[in-house]
Amino acid sequence: MGSSATVIGGGIGGLAAAIGLHRIGWHVTVVERAATLADAGAGISLAANGLRALDELGVGDAVRRAARGQYRGGTRTPDGSWLTRMDGAALERAVGTPIVGIRRATLHRLLREALPAETLLTGSEAGRVRRTGPGTVRVDCGERALDADLVVAADGIGSRVRGLLFPDHPGPVHSGSTVLRALTEDPVELPTDFELTWGRGAEFGHIALQDGRAEWHAVLGLPQGTRFADPLGELRRRFGDWHEPVPALLAATRPAAVLHHDIGELRTPLPSYTVGRIALLGDAAHAMTPYLGQGACQALEDAVALAAALATGPTVDTALARYDTERRPRSQRVARAARQAGRMGQQLSHPVAVALRNTAMRLTPSRAATRMILRHHRWVPPRLNG
Repeated sequence: MGSSATVIGGGIGGLAAAIGLHRIGWHVTVVERAATLADAGAGISLAANGLRALDELGVGDAVRRAARGQYRGGTRTPDGSWLTRMDGAALERAVGTPIVGIRRATLHRLLREALPAETLLTGSEAGRVRRTGPGTVRVDCGERALDADLVVAADGIGSRVRGLLFPDHPGPVHSGSTVLRALTEDPVELPTDFELTWGRGAEFGHIALQDGRAEWHAVLGLPQGTRFADPLGELRRRFGDWHEPVPALLAATRPAAVLHHDIGELRTPLPSYTVGRIALLGDAAHAMTPYLGQGACQALEDAVALAAALATGPTVDTALARYDTERRPRSQRVARAARQAGRMGQQLSHPVAVALRNTAMRLTPSRAATRMILRHHRWVPPRLNG
């Protein structure tokens, strides 16, 4: 069995993979092209499966202390009427933990702090990845070369490593939507912990954070590459007559704080998450649309599953085969469900279809809605420590 790994990518998935490998006794180097692992980004929701993965990585308690539970909220229409209400307490009773909201920067910092400082190699671009001997893979990083028993490619939706391993794969495609998001500058008064509002071809949502501020996002059906000279002004124009607290959240935001990204996905599933001694993880393996809030959670599941397989497998090769067998069906199933959720949610624009959906949602019993959510949250991680 091997004992050293190079992780390409210092995002949530890459750091989680490094923590898992470090906890089973491996020597790990994380290669990140950014010179500084800056505390960037807005906010994120973590469901029970993601939190359980973090528990196995030893950082679950720290994340919960820094997060805010999502107990009150649901889905509304632009005039403020409710389609469904979320019972966070019922979810907590069912799976042992509520969904929580946390700043991405905080989550990223907590993951970094769980690793020895020397693990992180920042400001270094991962170049050629190649086999150099039986069971050895080399990653060229400028003038430096890293040899390891395993390479974990956690280099995101545009993964260069994935392109090298699967040159005939079409790669990521535009989902048809774009997202703008930000953190409010100051605390805001919110009646709920979490909300989504669905209009015709548009979605606005928020999560309340522990410090009283909020993360909000706006999703619009737009061609790839569409950008606005004044993003915040454009959102005020589009969402200014939606129910409160939508206008209040926009008013509490600095224009410079707004982030804008097109939403992509790996619509064509990969035939494998491993090739030789290289494993794909997170968005590099299964980039999905955000409509189920499962992107980061699935990356965290990947990290724990990979470490557990390596901790118990007789060889690296058998462990990687187990990782692929366990992770590919589940993550690709969640990706399909996220795509379908978008089609029935934000991407739905025909007025008749929207009316029918809204009626169906209002008639759906709350218990049935809870069961649909739990379908993805019920995941029991393999143990890393006994």
